[in-house]
Amino acid sequence: MSKELFDALNYLSKEKGIDKDLLMEALEAALISAYKKNFKSASNVRVALDENTGKMQVFSRKEIVEEVLDPQEEISIDKAKEIDPSYEVEDVVEVEVTPRDFGRIAAQAAKQVVTQRVREAERSVIFSEYQEREDDIMNGIIQRVDPRFVYIDLGKVEAKLAESERMTTESYRVHDRIKVYVTKVENTNKGPQVYVSRTHPGLLKRLFETEVPEIYDGTVEIKSVAREAGDRSKISVYAADEDIDPVGSCVGQRGQRVQTVVDELKGEKIDIVEYSDDPVKYVSNALSPSKVTKVIVDEDNKATTVIVPDNQLSLAIGKRGQNARLAAKLTGWKIDIKSESDAKELGIVAEEDLKVIETNEEHSPLFEDMDDLFN
Repeated sequence: MSKELFDALNYLSKEKGIDKDLLMEALEAALISAYKKNFKSASNVRVALDENTGKMQVFSRKEIVEEVLDPQEEISIDKAKEIDPSYEVEDVVEVEVTPRDFGRIAAQAAKQVVTQRVREAERSVIFSEYQEREDDIMNGIIQRVDPRFVYIDLGKVEAKLAESERMTTESYRVHDRIKVYVTKVENTNKGPQVYVSRTHPGLLKRLFETEVPEIYDGTVEIKSVAREAGDRSKISVYAADEDIDPVGSCVGQRGQRVQTVVDELKGEKIDIVEYSDDPVKYVSNALSPSKVTKVIVDEDNKATTVIVPDNQLSLAIGKRGQNARLAAKLTGWKIDIKSESDAKELGIVAEEDLKVIETNEEHSPLFEDMDDLFN
């Protein structure tokens, strides 16, 4: 066994980022396997490797017993004392059994096993690296597209973007650069499998963290995200410091921050509303851009009845019920919307109870034509 093999292991360790001890253990296991296979030995053996000289030795190991039942694994106390009088029962006797031409045979037999162990170790390193990126955004390049998946090169691994995780408003072309949200990383026999998404609410959250320094440093917190990917989303934000406007921070000067996120999501409309512990305030904010005159809260069922001006009913409900649906998902409260006329007719409220609740909300710069909510 030449010293060059150990030099090669040192190179692999540094180049691939694999623990050197792991490689040495793999080599020892391969050499033991080669010895037993090529020399038809069933004995328990140990391989000693000297990295400095490149020397390799094989030792047969046998336990000292009073009565030998398995000659391959045991040696009698009488024979052991012939080797060394100081031996006692339950000690282990080691005798060098290194064959003369074992170096050449062992190197050939070990190559495949060591290569496999190196591959496994490398996969483990890659798996650990990408597992740490779960629930995070990564940049990639589209490599190929088939009916089931879009395959995206993330550097050391190819991620899969399933059809259900694609935005219907996007087209995916080979060589295009793309931002994706890592949803799951699995370690399989074929190596690490990374699954990504363009529709996950986490993508929207991470994009805002990237664009808004106040979110990144924790000054502003994203409390909730409700998303219908490619069409419209709502996020609620909160700042413990009353001097900080969480909504304004996310919108940015002239809407530049939210516009960057909108551009990345190919024009997806985004409402940014202020979070509140008060369900009346929170639900009112979440139903923006509609105005709300009263919110009746049922704490036991976590449900609300929301009264809106007659001319705001369609806006509050939204196109195909989208605005109300997203607001309910954002707040976690059931929302039943009624017009002022219907509420008064049903005796739910009196005229004097109705007053527009002030909200603090913003929307994406593209969200200028309110008619698209209900037409």
